[in-house]
Amino acid sequence: MLLQGKNAIVYGAGGSLGGAIANALAAAGAHVFLTGHNLENVRKTADNIDSAGGKASVHQVDARDEKSVNDHIHSVIHTAGSVDISFNAIGWQDTQDIPLTDMTLDDFIRPIVIAMETQFITATAAGRVMKARKSGVVLSLTATPGGIGYANVGGFGPACNAVEGFSGNLASELGPYGVRVINIRSAGSPDSRVFKEAIEAGGNQAEEFIKKMKNDTMLKELPLMEDIANTAVFLSSAMAGKITGVTIDVTAGTTSALNYKQTNIAFLKKDAQ
Repeated sequence: MLLQGKNAIVYGAGGSLGGAIANALAAAGAHVFLTGHNLENVRKTADNIDSAGGKASVHQVDARDEKSVNDHIHSVIHTAGSVDISFNAIGWQDTQDIPLTDMTLDDFIRPIVIAMETQFITATAAGRVMKARKSGVVLSLTATPGGIGYANVGGFGPACNAVEGFSGNLASELGPYGVRVINIRSAGSPDSRVFKEAIEAGGNQAEEFIKKMKNDTMLKELPLMEDIANTAVFLSSAMAGKITGVTIDVTAGTTSALNYKQTNIAFLKKDAQ
C-alpha cells in the first residue's frame, strides 16, 4: 500500500470531503488521526475506516487554536512516533451568492480570516515537527476561484488565493528540510454534503446550476470526492516525491470563458450562413 506505516492528521474529518480523504488515506495504509468539533460525525468516519479494516483514532481539536493543535500533534508523536501527512479540510464559514458591492465587510472578511488562521496554525505546526524528521507532506484544499475570477463568491475567492499563496511560500521554506507542501484545487464535488443539501433545498434550480458548472469544464464533468481523495493519496505518497510548492488542479478543466467562446463561435458561424 502506498501509505503503509504513515501517520496522517485530518482536520475537519467529520465533513463529507474530509471524511472521504480520511477514508482514502486509511485505505492506502495510513493510520489516520481524525479531528473536528463535532465528534459524532468524526466517529462516523472512524467507524467507516474501522469497518474497512483501516486504522483510525478520534480526537477533539480546535483547528483554529494553536495550543489545541500543538498539543494534539505532540500527542500523536508520543503515540505513533511521527506525523507524516497533514490535511486541513475545515469549513471557512463563507457567505456567497451576494455581489461584493452588496456584501458586508464582516461577511467578506470572515472566510479569509478563518482560512488563513487555520492554515497557518495547522501547517506550521506540522512543518515544525516534520522538519525534525526531514520528511512529511502538508496538504490544503481550495476551489476554482483560486485560479480564475468568479462572480458572487464573496470572500471565498480571495481566501482561496491566500491559501494557495501561503502553500507555495511555506513549501519554499520547508523544501530544504525534505518537507513537501501542496495545495489541491477542486471545482466542487456534486456528491459532497454541501451540494446534496443545496439540491434538496433548491430543487430544479440547484440542479440547473450544477449542470451549468459541469458545462463550464473541459471534460463536462465535476470532480467527485473520490477524485480529490485519490489525488491526496497520490500527493502524500513517494510517487509524488518531487512535487511541491504548486497547486494541483482537479477541476476537470474549469474555465469561466469556455462556454462564452463556444457560444459566440456558434453564433458567428450561424450568422455567416
